[in-house]
Amino acid sequence: MQEALSQAKLAQEIDEVPVGAIVVKNSRIIGSGFNQNIMLNSVIAHAEITAINNASNYLKNYRLIDCDIYVTLEPCHMCAKAIVDARLKNLYFSTPEPKTGAIISQDCFLKKEFLNHTVNYEYGFLKEESSALLKKFFASKRI
Repeated sequence: MQEALSQAKLAQEIDEVPVGAIVVKNSRIIGSGFNQNIMLNSVIAHAEITAINNASNYLKNYRLIDCDIYVTLEPCHMCAKAIVDARLKNLYFSTPEPKTGAIISQDCFLKKEFLNHTVNYEYGFLKEESSALLKKFFASKRI
């Protein structure tokens, strides 16, 4: 999760919402990403999507079997669906996202019966650090 937090700081450096993600297979980082929506003029340039794309390119496979994803913020619905479709095994995230979080906050998307793949999840890892980074970012926008 520390590396995901480092990715979030890269987003902060370019004035993007500081969210970072990494994909891990066999204890090795095979994909990483951070929010780049503004820089890339893309609604899909979320940290999770970038990390999944990088891992898929690394493995030369759109299925990320036996891989885990670490994210500094609870994923939205778009990212949750990508996590399922990529067949990731586990999702670990730092802090809930009360407005758009699709895992525990606004929805329990990963528990939907219609999904054809199960993703395990846990949260709370480096919660204080991730929350502080986000709070500082949004506080700077209200000045």
